[in-house]
Amino acid sequence: MTVALAQHRVEAGHVEANVDRAVAAIERAAADGADLVCLPEMFNVGYFAFDSYAREAEGLDGPTLKRIAAVAADHGVAVQAGSIVEDLQVSAETGFSTPDSEGLANASVFLDRAGEVQAVYRKQHLFGYDSAENQLLTPGESLPTVEFEGFTVGMTTCYDLRFPELYRKLADDGVSLVLVPSAWPYPRVEHWRTLPRSRAIENLAYVAAVNGAGEMGDDRLVGRSTVYDPWGTPISTCDDDPELVTAELSPSRVEAVREEFPALRDRRL
Repeated sequence: MTVALAQHRVEAGHVEANVDRAVAAIERAAADGADLVCLPEMFNVGYFAFDSYAREAEGLDGPTLKRIAAVAADHGVAVQAGSIVEDLQVSAETGFSTPDSEGLANASVFLDRAGEVQAVYRKQHLFGYDSAENQLLTPGESLPTVEFEGFTVGMTTCYDLRFPELYRKLADDGVSLVLVPSAWPYPRVEHWRTLPRSRAIENLAYVAAVNGAGEMGDDRLVGRSTVYDPWGTPISTCDDDPELVTAELSPSRVEAVREEFPALRDRRL
């Protein structure tokens, strides 16, 4: 399976321009033969555009995901639609299953090749350090998985990387590929290099961590979107400029590594 990480520029509050960039990246990746395209966290509104969250929030059938779904269907490619600010009440009113609460969530959506929603992950760990996320959003509770091209796929988001127990739960659920849309800023470059790699090593699984590019006010994203194999080896990466990072993944590779180095069997709880 070919996965493409769309590290595109994300401008705070410029939703239409940001979605245009995401669409262009999906089209380019599909033309290059990608099976799955992954977008960054808050790829439409921009993570640091906190003043825009309430204004730009939408349900899961809102204009952003409708457009991404249409592109996925037109090109026959699956899309992990980074994340958006989801209005939970609007989603519920339009027939989508949501938590028993109102408010806003940081929602990541997996769309299949027909543009149909297959899984929704709402970010569980909301960032509080120098961020308004934990004041504005409602944390998620569920940890869904989806089957795609021989992989059991799980999703987490950015700050979740600092909480390894979440990834071990995914491993217990049979996950062999974790997608991590992010909006990781400078100066924490070494954290961004280390944490997704550690999650891959610990769980003997692929981890595909996609970041945005560009500046949002005083914050600048580190980019460096990377795919790690089940040994934790980076197999495709880039710097902090806009880029399309592609990698070939194999379910049998996960099986072989776990058979060769069966560390998960030695856990003592």
